[in-house]
Amino acid sequence: MDQKEFWRLIERSREYDDQAYFLTEVLAKKEVEEVLDFEFLFQKLMNSSYKSRLWGAAFVLMGGCSDDAFDYFRGWLIGQGEDIFYKVMKDPEFLVEYINEDNLDDEGVPQNEELLSAGFDAYSLLKTGDIEWDDNIYNEFLEALDKRGVEPMTDIEFDWEEEDLENLFPILWERFGEEPLG
Repeated sequence: MDQKEFWRLIERSREYDDQAYFLTEVLAKKEVEEVLDFEFLFQKLMNSSYKSRLWGAAFVLMGGCSDDAFDYFRGWLIGQGEDIFYKVMKDPEFLVEYINEDNLDDEGVPQNEELLSAGFDAYSLLKTGDIEWDDNIYNEFLEALDKRGVEPMTDIEFDWEEEDLENLFPILWERFGEEPLG
């Protein structure tokens, strides 16, 4: 699977209420190597979006943003498709134009935790026939990804403090600063 096919799958998945379920089902019908390709590309995007500035924007949107919430936010962002992902990466304030009730989760926030495990769930289905947690399968999955060169995320050096966010993101702040999502 190359990047074009990856993004085509993401675009197709957007048509479904449960994006992660759709991706898991489609990926589980592919070869193991394609599932690993998908996860490799997904992890590269997760790593490339692990940026201080993007975290600051997510903080404004949601009135705070923990480590886990930032992971789920980045999963959501990837799930919005290639065009939106790169527009937001270039300018996080694009989120003001983009976010509406149709592209948020059931709780009204830009998060998609389930998308983070779609690749592993498909891998598990191929290997065991179900998605029940299996430490051995997970370790096998991580080893296979490691062989492909998935790099661990590096620590973020934050270039903002909470009191700086209004000035860093004036457009986001105007819409969400006093009334964040969720």
